[in-house]
Amino acid sequence: MDVTDRTERWPVVQSETMYRTGRVIAVRKDVVAPPNGGAEFTRDVVEHPGAVAVLALDEDERVLMVAQYRHPVGHRLLEVPAGLLDVPGEPLHEAAARELYEEGHVQAADWRMLADEFPTPGMSDEAVRIYLARDLTVVPHEERHNGEDEEADMPVVRVPLADAVDAIFAGRMHNGVTCTAVLATWAARHGDGYDALRKVDTTDQAAPPPSE
Repeated sequence: MDVTDRTERWPVVQSETMYRTGRVIAVRKDVVAPPNGGAEFTRDVVEHPGAVAVLALDEDERVLMVAQYRHPVGHRLLEVPAGLLDVPGEPLHEAAARELYEEGHVQAADWRMLADEFPTPGMSDEAVRIYLARDLTVVPHEERHNGEDEEADMPVVRVPLADAVDAIFAGRMHNGVTCTAVLATWAARHGDGYDALRKVDTTDQAAPPPSE
């Protein structure tokens, strides 16, 4: 079989925006008509601009992570640097490089596309592209980005890749995108190698579905 997700859109007979924050998300109510002639049903959809994430791997096979407070879940989570696609027209790979610079205080010379993910497809249209970044250079302290809000208290740590894998299976790491990034990197390392991963598409302007 062709192990590929496919684009499919069932007819929406009615759609209404229920709430818009003015910052990141909106919530709409869709009435969907299934193509098999079954009864219409209602689904709430969280509209999201999309995001990028970066697993930065140093020469010692350590993963750069940030320890970020996440208010909705009441945890400080170990995460790979990530951020919203909130700059109009910014290519995905440039957004990823910006997030790595701002949150991880490093820059990378080698970039690969690692994975694409819909984090919560049952309730949100959010799409995330995850990159692998290598050949890292530390940004001098005086040139680093100063974070705000939660990001003002966000330590950077480097975790051996094998330890990160162990932490996922032990239930000690919970960020979904980070788990995907770590396990995909582990699979690449023990498979065809990092250089076999997809090359960065410099024309990307919007978050793609995983099938692309």
